[in-house]
Amino acid sequence: MASLKSKTEKLGAAKIEGEDMVVGKSVPALYFGTKKMNNNYAVVDEVKNEVSSTATLFVKSGEDFVRVATNVQKDDGSRAIGTVLDPQGKAVAAIRSDKSYYGEANILGKPYVTGYEPIRDLSGKVIGIYYVGYAKTQ
Repeated sequence: MASLKSKTEKLGAAKIEGEDMVVGKSVPALYFGTKKMNNNYAVVDEVKNEVSSTATLFVKSGEDFVRVATNVQKDDGSRAIGTVLDPQGKAVAAIRSDKSYYGEANILGKPYVTGYEPIRDLSGKVIGIYYVGYAKTQ
């Protein structure tokens, strides 16, 4: 988590600016400083290369949190971009209660050991979620 957060913080403050298309869906555009994160995999891939974890940046879109930058893969090997964080999951419940979540989570049908922390804008409003995790070995 420290690696993901430090990389984004170096870019600047988190903010939402306009809308952007992510896999055919219009969602808020998540920025750190002047760098748009939607459909930008540089930061999440750097984290994967450094610490061998999966990493995702989610943006808050209505009541959902949508993956706008991720190295989590779907079964077909493509990035799970545009998919929504489980609205019934423990991670969402924690974030909605203004807390972080660390523990097991089911991601696209597979078990992971995870961490989720809120992304806040300068006013302190939650605008997204940082995620890092490791697939559990069976």
